[in-house]
Amino acid sequence: MLVLALVGCAAPRKAPGAAGSDLHARGLSESGLRRMASGMDPAMRALARRHDPGRRAADIWDRPAGWASLDVSAIPDLGLDAVSEETAHEINSLRPFSTAAIKPVRPFVLPAMGDDGARALQCLTQAVYYEAAREPLEGQQAVAQVILNRMRHPAYPKSVCGVVYQGSQRATGCQFTFTCDGSLTRAPQPALWGRAQGVARKALAGFVLKDVGTATHYHADYVAPYWAASLIKLKQVGAHIFYRWTGPSGEPGAFRGRYAGGEAILSSAILQGGDNFTVAPQATGIAAGRTFTLAVAGEVRTYTVVDPRDARSAKTRVFGTIYSARRQPTADEVRSINNNMAMMEAGLGDREVATPKPAGAAEGQP
Repeated sequence: MLVLALVGCAAPRKAPGAAGSDLHARGLSESGLRRMASGMDPAMRALARRHDPGRRAADIWDRPAGWASLDVSAIPDLGLDAVSEETAHEINSLRPFSTAAIKPVRPFVLPAMGDDGARALQCLTQAVYYEAAREPLEGQQAVAQVILNRMRHPAYPKSVCGVVYQGSQRATGCQFTFTCDGSLTRAPQPALWGRAQGVARKALAGFVLKDVGTATHYHADYVAPYWAASLIKLKQVGAHIFYRWTGPSGEPGAFRGRYAGGEAILSSAILQGGDNFTVAPQATGIAAGRTFTLAVAGEVRTYTVVDPRDARSAKTRVFGTIYSARRQPTADEVRSINNNMAMMEAGLGDREVATPKPAGAAEGQP
């Protein structure tokens, strides 16, 4: 069937009504071809039409405009213009809201005090202000809820500032636009700032906005981001539409990440630094066994500092933990090394030097 169809399609076209048609000569009339095509499945018909030399298509493979000579060095745009605000509203209206019940997360109470607590409040206030300063109260509470949801989700940093400033060193990598588009250079209006700070303070004290549940993403209704179609659309609050992850990642049980603290380490110098900013633990004055957050290679991550004198630190390696390159020697080992070096300098290097016995070792024991 397909071979005959291709033969028919391959026949040169003649003017309508022309005598001596090859199709009729082969016993394939127009009605016969239609009957033949009716017995094909859609894939066979599409293949036959694609190989019809009589078709005047811009591209024989029916590829979108601009893809006939695809330049892999640039992102394909399918020949479409940038989405306008009106088009974005239309696209967003076509994506339905989930009909499933919205499940809220458990309350979160910030355990940090002092500098860490002040910095966490500042970062969350900045996010609420610059993202939703003129939104209704519920809209500001929804933004704060998203940030705390991310902080407790395994896919994001485990500090408030870490979530807010994730990827801020790269113009294309920031999670919240205000951290990389220059918004922070504009002084906030005192009245609106005070309102945003009240929302942030309440959120860090355990307030949960149940209306957005486990939402980890949102966008303004006048834009249509590419990632929206891959998430579950929960609710629109004010001008923002909120989404959650699909599957178990979007269920309340996934939001069990523990707050790591270290907010005070995220100074303005670090947040606005280069793409490869690094800080040695000794330079920050962080004691061993303490967790802290800093910006590394454009990402904000949380680390735990292990005591370099702990012999166990060289045996087990855990992601997100900073270890010493090698175990530091004990005081007895340092004295033994110094004694051996002194004897070698005195010309006793060829003689056997006794190694001091560990404290508490009995006579006769190695």
